[in-house]
Amino acid sequence: MSKNYRRYFVGFLMVIFPMHLFASFDFNANCLKAYQSIFELKLNSARQLIANEKKVNPSNGMIPLLENYTDYFYLLTTDSKDEFERLEKYKSRRLDLISEGDKNSPYYLYAQAEINLQWALIRGRYEEYFTAAREIKRAHSLLLENQKKFPGFHLNLKGIGLINAFLGNLPDGILKSALATFGVKGNMGVGIGMLDQLAENLPKSKYEAFYEEVVFYYVFVLNDIAHSPLAYDKTMKYTARISDQSLLKTYLQASVCAKNGSNDEALKILAGRPSGIAYQPFPYLDFLTGIVKLNKLDYTASSSFNRFLQQNKGVNYIRDANLHLSWISLLKGDKEAYNGFISKVRKEGYLFQEKDKQALKEANDVTPDKVLLKARLLFDGGYYSQANSLLAKFIPSQFIQGRDRTEFFYRSGRINASLGKDDQALIDYQNAVDSGRTLKYYFSANAALQMGKIYEARKNYSKAKDFYNIAIQMKGHDYESSIEAQAKSGLSRVK
Repeated sequence: MSKNYRRYFVGFLMVIFPMHLFASFDFNANCLKAYQSIFELKLNSARQLIANEKKVNPSNGMIPLLENYTDYFYLLTTDSKDEFERLEKYKSRRLDLISEGDKNSPYYLYAQAEINLQWALIRGRYEEYFTAAREIKRAHSLLLENQKKFPGFHLNLKGIGLINAFLGNLPDGILKSALATFGVKGNMGVGIGMLDQLAENLPKSKYEAFYEEVVFYYVFVLNDIAHSPLAYDKTMKYTARISDQSLLKTYLQASVCAKNGSNDEALKILAGRPSGIAYQPFPYLDFLTGIVKLNKLDYTASSSFNRFLQQNKGVNYIRDANLHLSWISLLKGDKEAYNGFISKVRKEGYLFQEKDKQALKEANDVTPDKVLLKARLLFDGGYYSQANSLLAKFIPSQFIQGRDRTEFFYRSGRINASLGKDDQALIDYQNAVDSGRTLKYYFSANAALQMGKIYEARKNYSKAKDFYNIAIQMKGHDYESSIEAQAKSGLSRVK
């Protein structure tokens, strides 16, 4: 074929086929601004910028990826299954567009992996585990292939790290079984190491623009998957350089503070969060505000829970919000209102989220002991001295044998451990294990897990192994999957 003929043939192809068949991946200034808007949760602004990019540069392969990012965070903030079902159809169309792009770009495989991974993470919220497993397998394969082709493309490690961490601590269940079928396994330590390295080094690289996304996933892994004692310090360190105009920063910081005993700090962050029509509505932040207020025994938390229930269009935390409203009524001495909210817990909402499943179990149980409930809330807020002073007024025999007495031992153990009194905590935990070993409550199993952690910290690995195994062997209790996953992770460390 002559050079002139070849030139003519290529020109002919350019005429008869759409230009997007030869799309490049141009992460230009407009795309960067759209991406930054997404991670500040200014989704309408991001949509406008993406629409502008379509007009100016319709063949840009970054467009379908940015559109998927926008949908991903829209679905995370709305939590709407109806919207999930409406938007899901765009996934295959976007993958088709990207697959027609420049195969020599590091974004070619990466963008396809990202879209698969984002949909898998959303899908898991609605228990669509088999399809999620296929998407994770696909994302993992694409990222590993891209890593071989472009070893200097740091962003590969973000998805590989997340998948490793996620799968490395996955409890037994349908998703784990499905992934095993596809031959996908993970390693928690490897995944955390990758994400930590990226969070540390990305600001010094040409991929600095992706820093917030790395931190978003890293905090998710530390706080929600690994339950790491480093979650608070790492989160506050790595989110410090993110703009205060980012509502996602509010979510990350407030969530980790609320879960790690920094309740007053969480309240301050939530109260000062950016607001206005520029931001995507995020009802969960009202729910979280209610949680941290009630942990302080501030009963005005009811207004936050009610605001969440009024504004929420999603499927999660409805039962849990009503359970917390029932506790407020109980602690205020309004038994009629308590019964009304308990009825709502039983009838309203869905059962996708572990917290909602637990709320239904508690609603179908006997009324909680007020003293133990207060101790539980104060502990969750990190008010350990107040919780300790409260329980110090009582002895075990003052609580009904079975659930309440086991909970008394368990709460005492958690509080003493948090106050640095590990020897007393071990006694309390052992009492909890002995008292409630055959009960359906999580107190005994989690007490064994916490004993394993104390012995592991003391480098008494033999005893740590024994108690991790005890935690695993207890079955049929609340939070079984989570406790078992943490215990297995502990076993892998002490081995």
